[in-house]
Amino acid sequence: MLKKVPHSLRSHIPLALVIAVILLFTCPAPAQAMHIAEGILPAGWAVLWYCISAVFVITGIIIIRNKTKEIKGLMPLLGVAGAIIFLVSVFPVPVPVTGSCSHPCGTPLGAILVGPFISTVLGALALLIQALFLAHGGFSTWGANIFSMAIIGSFVGFGVFYLFRKLKAPIFVAGFAAGLLGDWATYATTAFELSSALHGSGSLWSMFGTIALAFAPTQLPLGILEGLFTGGVVALVYQRRPELLLRIIPGAYKPATVSAEGGN
Repeated sequence: MLKKVPHSLRSHIPLALVIAVILLFTCPAPAQAMHIAEGILPAGWAVLWYCISAVFVITGIIIIRNKTKEIKGLMPLLGVAGAIIFLVSVFPVPVPVTGSCSHPCGTPLGAILVGPFISTVLGALALLIQALFLAHGGFSTWGANIFSMAIIGSFVGFGVFYLFRKLKAPIFVAGFAAGLLGDWATYATTAFELSSALHGSGSLWSMFGTIALAFAPTQLPLGILEGLFTGGVVALVYQRRPELLLRIIPGAYKPATVSAEGGN
C-alpha cells in the first residue's frame, strides 16, 4: 500500500506518527503514586528485587564505561535516550486496585538505540529521579521498578526487535512489535511482583490474574501507542542518521533494507 504513496510523503510518515503519539503522551492524568508505590512490597521482596536489579545495572555501567572509550560522540545519544525514557514514563494513568499506575515505558526504544544493558542503567536513573523529585514510585520499591520497567522492558523490547529484523520485518514493524511487547511484558512483570509479594495464603496466580486484568483497560491501548511511538522513532532515526544505530548495535540492522520505500 505504501508503494502508492508518493515518496515525498512516505518519508514523513514516521515523523507524523512520532508527533501524534507524543501529543497523546503529553496529556497526562493527574500524577499519583507511579510504578509500584512506596511501602507496597514487604522488606524481603524489596531486597530480592534490589539484588537482582543490581547485577544488570552494574553490568550496564561497565558497558557504558567501555563503549564511551570506543565510540566517540556516544554520550549525546545516551543523553537523548535517557531523556526519552524519563519523559515517556513520567505520565501516569492511575489503576486504583493495584497500588500502581499504567504508563508508557520508553525502555524498549532506549534498548534499540543504545542496547539493553545501557538502557537498563538509563531506566534506573529515570526511576530514581522520579522517586526523588516527583514522588513517583519509591525508594523501597526502586529495585522492583527497575526490574519490571528498565530490565524487562529493555530486554524484551530489544529481543523482539532483533528477532523481527532477523525475520526481515520492516524497521517500523520491528520497532512497533518491540514497543508493544516490551510495554506489555513490563506490566505482566509488575503484576507478578505485586501478586508474589501480596497473595498471602491465597492463590498466587489468581491474584496475578486479578492484577493483570486491572491493568488491561489502560495498558493494552498504551502498549499499542508505545509500539507506534517506538516504530516511528526508530524508522525516523534510521532514515536520517542510520550510522548512529549501526555503530551501537551493528548486528540488528541491515543497510540494504534502508530503501526508497520510506525506510522499510
